Amino acid sequence: MKTLEEMKYPIGRFSAPAISTTEIRAASVETLRQLPQALRASLEGLSVAQIDTPYREGGWTVRQTVHHLADSHANSYVRFKLALTEDWPIIKAYDEAAWAELADSKKLPVEVSLVFIDALHTRWVALLESMTEAQFLDCGYEHPKSGRQTLAHALAIYDWHSRHHTAHIVRLRQTQGW
Repeated sequence: MKTLEEMKYPIGRFSAPAISTTEIRAASVETLRQLPQALRASLEGLSVAQIDTPYREGGWTVRQTVHHLADSHANSYVRFKLALTEDWPIIKAYDEAAWAELADSKKLPVEVSLVFIDALHTRWVALLESMTEAQFLDCGYEHPKSGRQTLAHALAIYDWHSRHHTAHIVRLRQTQGW
């Protein structure tokens, strides 16, 4: 039996790399490039009832998790663009749990967000691949709750975030024998 911590954090909690190297960032960009495909693979063959199953007791359903990825990654993409065009902007935080309770997150087919994530990640990866080392290390934003974050740090977060939520779906399938 998995502990609540293991169910909440199937790949462990986020831990930032000690330093940001070109190789580490390239691996993170590759994770973002592969997310649409990995997410689709994790959902392959699931029924509507399975998509509406929470990945853990008290957790989001698979549907909400997929829509959350779209919401969260769209916010991050915009934050990257703000950080690249403004001097350390203060970004807006949002209540992701409340967003997951809205009708679009609870009712729309996951395909809507999968198509969105495909397009979003194509643009985001193109942006990331155009960035210089200085932009990753010297540009960033001020998060109202988390403080100052460089774009290198934000990239590491979203590498983890992509793998974290995909693992929720994969682990649910494993525990349910789907």
